[in-house]
Amino acid sequence: MATSTTEALSPKTEQHRGGNLGWLRASVLGANDGIVSTAALLMGVAATSADAKALLLTGVAGLVSGAMSMAAGEYVSVSSQADTERAETALEKHELATDLVGERRELAAIYVKRGLTPELAEQVALQLMEKDALDAHLRDEMGLTDAAVARPIAAALASAASFSVGALVPLLCAALVPRAATLWVVSLASLAALAVAGALAARAGGARVWVSIARVTFWGGLAMGFTTGVGALFGVATG
Repeated sequence: MATSTTEALSPKTEQHRGGNLGWLRASVLGANDGIVSTAALLMGVAATSADAKALLLTGVAGLVSGAMSMAAGEYVSVSSQADTERAETALEKHELATDLVGERRELAAIYVKRGLTPELAEQVALQLMEKDALDAHLRDEMGLTDAAVARPIAAALASAASFSVGALVPLLCAALVPRAATLWVVSLASLAALAVAGALAARAGGARVWVSIARVTFWGGLAMGFTTGVGALFGVATG
């Protein structure tokens, strides 16, 4: 039975995770940083003779300062990326306005390098530029797409929020458990939270779950253990 033209041209639908990598990286980084830095800070102070009130104030200060630092750092970084994207877009608009033929040849050359014949590459470049010349060049010449465009405010808010969520795990433990049990409860709860975050990141990104869990818990545990050792070594009463 012959296949209809509509069926032949119907695209195959596939689910890929590549579009999730940007937000996944930022979310996992923020949450892990919130868990590790706040837990390490609390455990370092808990290893001294600090009382429960000083410990809790330390945790709150760490959460606020950490969230603001993450937001500011992400905003500055992504803003720089956005500035570069705007400059590249302006340059491409100027080149399209002053040398349309040269830009078409440049786009065709890109397709030739990707495996098309020169004749087909020229046809593809011509048709894409007739539809949206700027979009074709931004996407295929510079790799700029709507999904990957820099959004500084969104990135800053997402980083601050994910850091805060992660930091709440050790902070709530320190606030709810007796002072004598703080070190053990904060360390175990934080390692468990890191394992969950690592597993979720691996599942979302299609990676191996146990490898991700081992990686985040090892380095998180190392950071917390080192800070606890420093607190025990140089601990001084705060009261």
